[in-house]
Amino acid sequence: MQLITLLNHCQRFPGFVYERARLDAQSQTIEIDVRPRRNSKPVCSGCQQRGSTYDHLTERRFEFVPFWGFMVVLLYRMRRVACPTCGVKVEQVPWGCGKHQLTTAYMVFLAHWAKKLSWQETALSFRTSWEKVCQAVEYVVQWGLAQRTLGPISAIGVDEIQYAKGHKYLTLVYQIDAGMTRLLWIGQERTVESFSRFFDMIGKDLSEKIEFVCSDMWKPYLRVIRERCSQALNILDRFHIVAKMNEALDDVRAAESRRLAQDGYEPVLKKSRWCVLKRRANLTDHQRFRLRDLLRYNLKTVRAYLLKEDFQQFWEYDSPTWAGKFLDQWCRQVMRSRIEPMKKVATTLRRHRELILNYFRAKKQFSSGIVEGLNNKVKVTMRKAYGFRTFRVTELALYHALGKLPEPQLTHRFY
Repeated sequence: MQLITLLNHCQRFPGFVYERARLDAQSQTIEIDVRPRRNSKPVCSGCQQRGSTYDHLTERRFEFVPFWGFMVVLLYRMRRVACPTCGVKVEQVPWGCGKHQLTTAYMVFLAHWAKKLSWQETALSFRTSWEKVCQAVEYVVQWGLAQRTLGPISAIGVDEIQYAKGHKYLTLVYQIDAGMTRLLWIGQERTVESFSRFFDMIGKDLSEKIEFVCSDMWKPYLRVIRERCSQALNILDRFHIVAKMNEALDDVRAAESRRLAQDGYEPVLKKSRWCVLKRRANLTDHQRFRLRDLLRYNLKTVRAYLLKEDFQQFWEYDSPTWAGKFLDQWCRQVMRSRIEPMKKVATTLRRHRELILNYFRAKKQFSSGIVEGLNNKVKVTMRKAYGFRTFRVTELALYHALGKLPEPQLTHRFY
């Protein structure tokens, strides 16, 4: 009786009462009988209107939130409703949803802990299965997607990450407004069609109100932004520009190191990779001395390193005009350097010149730094589960962890 009193305090359902509670010590399960109140009419699951009782089905078990380490199960014989609109339908009960074996309170409870722990750890902690945790997350995510408010959106970021072997990618679109950062949409593959489905989802009105878009230099993304969001400033990712420059510098260093070894010269570039790739502020004392010695030589690697370091001044400008003049001058200098990997970088920067300068036109308010941070959270979510086997489960986990979706309101919070 004390347990029934506690249940009435935590989760009371209108039109229903708890009748008896039985404890099975061997299975550590508490079974509670639920019956409808006298003269109450069932609710049709189709139109949500009350109707007369047609008949009763066999007893069903609904798992409730565990108490004191014991599994709690609600036992109830579902009524069928003689609905004048929908015909004979199974009634809708306030503690359940559809054919789920879990109560709504238990699904919200499991979904809450699935954010903190892996799904397998959540299942083991509350003596349930991975499949039921997945069902709980799916219910909460679907409810949240149906209830969330998309607009207004002024800034978005788009990027891709690999989520499985075999070059399988996800297209991720984030909202990166000053007061709201969240995952808006997940698409399979990184194609024009997949990214276009995001703009189809939010509609033309919201698309026209987007002012800033942060992206990398992937051609399908640039094409879709140009066609579907032409009024927005497309800001190229500073992270990927620096990454391309570091990749070119590393190619120069590796090629020159092999050439020196083949010609029988002293291996001055040996173990110098991070000396030239890391920022000067992040160098260790040993790397700092190693770099000082390396700069004494007239090598292509040294010239490429100096060009890379010289480019860092570009990010210190505030005016897009002066930043553009510096970029043009730097590209001319690189094109005369006869260092092929660096010349490819300069050609890429010239081709995307206006998109790069949009970073300054946006007053440096937006960059893909936020996007890269959210990408790290995406990778942590997938790594915590050691990967997901299907795209559908991956989609549910990422929306649940990063979507900031609304959750169903319960009479009592169990966490």
